[in-house]
Amino acid sequence: MNLDSTEKSDEQIEILLSDALEKYGYDFTGYSRASLKRRIMRLYVLDQFVSFAEFRYKLRTEPGYFKRFLEQITINVTEMFRDPEFYKTLRKEVLPKLGTYPFIRIWVAGCSTGEEAYSISILLKELNFLKKSLIYATDINSSVLEKAAQAMIPLSKMKQYSENYIASGGSENFSDYYAANYSLARLNDDVKAKIVFSTHNLVSENSFNEFQLILCRNVIIYFDRQLQTNVFELFDNSLEKFGYLALGSKETLDFSTISKKYKRLDSAKIWQKIR
Repeated sequence: MNLDSTEKSDEQIEILLSDALEKYGYDFTGYSRASLKRRIMRLYVLDQFVSFAEFRYKLRTEPGYFKRFLEQITINVTEMFRDPEFYKTLRKEVLPKLGTYPFIRIWVAGCSTGEEAYSISILLKELNFLKKSLIYATDINSSVLEKAAQAMIPLSKMKQYSENYIASGGSENFSDYYAANYSLARLNDDVKAKIVFSTHNLVSENSFNEFQLILCRNVIIYFDRQLQTNVFELFDNSLEKFGYLALGSKETLDFSTISKKYKRLDSAKIWQKIR
């Protein structure tokens, strides 16, 4: 970054992040600095800026470029039925209990390009609960949400997704859920009909509904301890009693301020709210 020292680069990154907050309302205060810095430096090199001042000017004056900045520094790694054992637990232990409710509301927070929301939709369909369900899929990044809403996935990924689906206990023909369209797979309309995609910032926005299941997998890991605490409290305020909270494989509710209200299911990173 044309930088004299680590201290200088840290200072410049803080300036960029305060610009993001001031100009566009995106607050990265509680994000892990190491991974943010790594991704910002990568973008700086990738886009061949000659100085930090040029980088900052472009970010402040071009909303279109800020969109790219956001795409590059937020983590968007996802796949359908990722971690099949997790989905097996949802299929066998969690969703059948939610099926006793007259209506099921699910929040997929940090949904990225939507593969997780579509996976949940397929599970609900196979259990005959989809008609009485609504899935809210949210992310801070509007660009990935636009992709998610198109329900188009590279055909090259579908073999892996099909294997994940079978390993998660799926017994239907996975290819029945999409139509091949040249190099893309287009998911069927009924798979996406009950999903609402919307921007939501876990850092600065409040609860917007009451849910029986919240999934936020592999997002919390990028937050510092204080922000994790705030987000867990947001989820707690958004979850009905006896509802479920699902986290990623390296994340835990243990040691959090709300942990005493929850009990963990034996077989997965899923906690049930018991008080």
